[in-house]
Amino acid sequence: MSHQGNVWEKEYRNPLLVTKNEEPQADTLRFFKFLKKDQKYRVENKSILDLGCGTGRNSNYLADLENKVIGIEISKTALSIAKIRAGELGLTVDYRLGDIGEPYNIEDKSIDVILDVTSSNSLNEEGRNIYLREIDRVLKNGGYLFVRALCKDGNKNVKNLLRESPGREYDTYIIKEIGLTERVFSRPDFIKMYGKYFKILHLEKKTSYTTFNSRIYKRDYWLAYLTK
Repeated sequence: MSHQGNVWEKEYRNPLLVTKNEEPQADTLRFFKFLKKDQKYRVENKSILDLGCGTGRNSNYLADLENKVIGIEISKTALSIAKIRAGELGLTVDYRLGDIGEPYNIEDKSIDVILDVTSSNSLNEEGRNIYLREIDRVLKNGGYLFVRALCKDGNKNVKNLLRESPGREYDTYIIKEIGLTERVFSRPDFIKMYGKYFKILHLEKKTSYTTFNSRIYKRDYWLAYLTK
């Protein structure tokens, strides 16, 4: 397992960043509402790819709507929890242990909707390039992609981390307490990277707060709705 994989495995065993919530994420539900209202598209009876599916919050919810769901997760602990929860709910999800920065065993243009809810932020540049090519390959023409990515713009905490604990690659920092490397994006950087492959339908900045080591930190995200 990669270094980042080991980091996530430790994190799911002794959570500092991730939550134990079993409900689907609010940002994901907002994306589905956007598809229904703006695109007249219902996320039901579709083929879904949930990247970095964690403990199955979104995957299990989507499976309950009669979707065919593939969930890829690098942590064995998280995947085990996801499978147990799916079993308890009587749901079928194709949960797979894997790295989303490596090629996917999925047919070309076979996926209707892809979710990346702050998962690709911990990829290195090599893995990110593979991830971009793979999601472009497996997503159907006219399919949809939701990305929640870490935002660099106007965040003092991010600015301090980039200065005091820089990673090896562009706009990365290391959370030393857990050894996690994260990539942040400026608005132009995000548009340039994803706009090469997809049409951006909606892009907004969202602010939230998280508690880490008994301190409250501001975390900003890009919420992006994209199509192919």
